[in-house]
Amino acid sequence: MWLDVVDLRDFYASRLGQVARRLVRRRVRRIWPDVRGMRMLGVGFATPFLRPFRDEAERVVAVMPASQGVLPWPSEDRNLVTLCEDTVLPFPDRFFDRILLVHSLEQCEPSRVLMREVWRVLADGGRLIVVAPNRQGLWARFERTPFASGRPFSATQLRAALRDALFTPLQTTAALFMPPVEVRLLQAWAGPLDEIGARWFPRIGGVVMVEAAKQIYAAPRDGLRVRKAYLPLPERLRLSTRTRRPTAAGYNRETEVDDRQ
Repeated sequence: MWLDVVDLRDFYASRLGQVARRLVRRRVRRIWPDVRGMRMLGVGFATPFLRPFRDEAERVVAVMPASQGVLPWPSEDRNLVTLCEDTVLPFPDRFFDRILLVHSLEQCEPSRVLMREVWRVLADGGRLIVVAPNRQGLWARFERTPFASGRPFSATQLRAALRDALFTPLQTTAALFMPPVEVRLLQAWAGPLDEIGARWFPRIGGVVMVEAAKQIYAAPRDGLRVRKAYLPLPERLRLSTRTRRPTAAGYNRETEVDDRQ
């Protein structure tokens, strides 16, 4: 079940949501330090994490599913968000170089259909980042955050889901190691805690993040090859074979003998 877009907006407008946005955005930016000249797409509720790429990428757009609802973004410029069904993305094949999924995979049912659409619109050699709630983290257990909604993943489960959708996982990281509480001291130390947690305790982060590449399989140049079945010939079609018969001079004489005799 998809979260309502108003609830997502209110969370990221809160102090805790601003901290979460800053930490996840920093991690995404480290994975993709340079997107100059690329087309970028956000799926789900990815707009809080797309702003750093607007001035660098050739194009940055976002889609929000109809079950979630939509809000215009950015507020100070022309709208770059569209509303669509979560199983049909309104873009041509191989159109985007980078795709970011946030508050998406854990909410969508069936998720396999969504991932096939993402595979379709991702360019050959393109990259994908999925941000999903961590099954072993604290954020998936506090309902005050949107990461407690939907299906959480472990890092192993998320990589398996990507492989099942014809993506090759490249690297895995985590974020949100501070507890999801409104304590200013913890929020002030959120950055250092994330650095320590990502280095030494990656399994307990609030979200797990996996970058993956699109798998492409090449077909044989001569098309599908059909294996020939070699069966015994019928008795009447057997050719005569050459055998040797002994003579007085030895085994020098060759005669043809029909197998049917």
